[in-house]
Amino acid sequence: MSNKNFQPTKAELEILDILWEREAATVREIHEIISARRPTAYTTVLKTLQIMDEKGSVARDKAAKAHVYRAKNSPEHTQKNLVADLLEKAFRGSALKLVQHVLEAKPASADELAEIRRMIKKAEKDAASRSEKDAATEGEN
Repeated sequence: MSNKNFQPTKAELEILDILWEREAATVREIHEIISARRPTAYTTVLKTLQIMDEKGSVARDKAAKAHVYRAKNSPEHTQKNLVADLLEKAFRGSALKLVQHVLEAKPASADELAEIRRMIKKAEKDAASRSEKDAATEGEN
């Protein structure tokens, strides 16, 4: 099964965070980390990992005695998919509305706002560059 459009649950994200931090971990290691935060059954962690394996979001090394799991996608890839899904479902594709709600829900620090401004400038340059390339391509036809 493909993990291209994988939308992890809260529990799956918690496990992915552990795998991204450690790169790979056994069920027992993951269970110990989660259990330190809140009571969780070993079998719950195991079943969640099995489901994630079926969905294609983790890979399991079957060669080792204890099954070792690792995330198949990077945090950035997963976050991009989650945001894209949220953008379409909640904001009908409007990046403006998404950013507006994000800034209202949790005010950004001065450093974060400066980084957002840099990102906007880069996006504007990239858009202008694409427009120039599109115009040049149309002129050739």
